[in-house]
Amino acid sequence: MDIYVASAFAKDGKGGNKAGVMVENIPETAAEKLNIARIMGYSETAFVNNSDKADFKLEYFTPAEEVPLCGHATIATFTVLSQLGKLNKTEYTIETGAGVLRIKLQGDMIFMEQNLPEFSEKLWENDFIDIINTCNIGKNYPIQIVSTGLRDIMLPIKDEKALSQLKPDFAAMTELSRAKNVVGVHAFALKNDGVTAVCRNFAPLYDIDEESATGTSNCALAGYLWNYGIRKNRYVFEQGYELNAPSEIIVDIENEGEKITAVFVGGKGYVNEIRKI
Repeated sequence: MDIYVASAFAKDGKGGNKAGVMVENIPETAAEKLNIARIMGYSETAFVNNSDKADFKLEYFTPAEEVPLCGHATIATFTVLSQLGKLNKTEYTIETGAGVLRIKLQGDMIFMEQNLPEFSEKLWENDFIDIINTCNIGKNYPIQIVSTGLRDIMLPIKDEKALSQLKPDFAAMTELSRAKNVVGVHAFALKNDGVTAVCRNFAPLYDIDEESATGTSNCALAGYLWNYGIRKNRYVFEQGYELNAPSEIIVDIENEGEKITAVFVGGKGYVNEIRKI
């Protein structure tokens, strides 16, 4: 069986986040798909099927289990579909575990619709000092669980240097993630030079200590920033520097006044290789 390896959210044609993409001879059972995801070893592998609700049905598996949605694996999938000549429109729909979502193609960029932001519990700073081994948590914004399809903890950090020095206790973070029913922790430091924020994403509960580019988490971050007064129609996030895989994630917000009406995450991708398993 052939499986493509594609990088999503590339910055300057490099870096990004790799995902496995399977478009033919899809196994029937979840156990088989999970085994393939384990063999591939990436944070997510996407499987493309036919759908009676949308143009495509996408299923996403980490090496540990199935997840309802994955931004970077979706961008990687459409990068592969484009290279295979299977795309002839500028807008598509996908059926996912998080619902039917829209895909927009804008030149060499692929944008994926997310669910509207949902805001949940706020957490205490003291919950995190030992978990991420720092006292440099930002004071101007709350620590809060936010979702645009997947629940993540938004964790503000004082500055970019402090962000790069985080050394999480992954065992403790796993327990916190399980207790709070979240995928993981999305730590960020704000910038003001055309880049909205630099981010790091940790999801050890799903066997992903750190990920170089996360679409769903950055959509949640954009909704979070909008909610707390940093309002833009386009947010630019960078991620992956600690993994030597610099990534650029774009989030577009559509709104009516103060109300968000749609959220899209996008970026550029490229195919790395085709594997046989």
